[in-house]
Amino acid sequence: MKKLIILSTLLISFLSCTVTEKPTFIGVQNIKILESTSKNVTFTADALFLNPNDIGGELQTDAIKIFVNDNEMGHISAEHFDVPAKKEFTIPLKAQIPTDSIFSNKNLSGLLGSLFSKKVKIQYTGEINYKTFGFSHSYAVNETQNVKIKF
Repeated sequence: MKKLIILSTLLISFLSCTVTEKPTFIGVQNIKILESTSKNVTFTADALFLNPNDIGGELQTDAIKIFVNDNEMGHISAEHFDVPAKKEFTIPLKAQIPTDSIFSNKNLSGLLGSLFSKKVKIQYTGEINYKTFGFSHSYAVNETQNVKIKF
C-alpha cells in the first residue's frame, strides 16, 4: 500500500509539471559594438526569453548569422545554454568579425555611408533551437539595428 501511495504521489507531481510549453522568445536587444581593434570587431546582443515551464531545457544558438550593412560577415559561435525553470532570461550573442572582412571591397559603399552617418547596420538572422525531454522548438531570429560607431 505504501508503494502505491508513493508511486501515485510521484505520478501526480510529475504530471502537474509544465513541460511541453515552449519558452517565449521576446526578441533580440542591446545590439552593440563591444570592442574594436585593428584585427577584430566584437558585436554583442542579448536574446531575451521567458520560460513558463517547471523544468529547464537547453538552447543552441550556433545557426545565427551576422550581417553588417547587408553583407554576411560571420556567425554566432556559442555553446549550449541551460534554460532556467520559470524565469525570464537572456542568452548572450557574441560574434568576432575580422576587421579586414568589414573593410573589404564588397563593403566599401556601405562603409562610406556609415562613416558619414556615424552608424552601421547590424542584423542577426537564423534560428535558436530549444530542447527538453524529447520536445523541441525552433525560434526564428531576424533583428536589425543601426548602431553608433565610436571614433
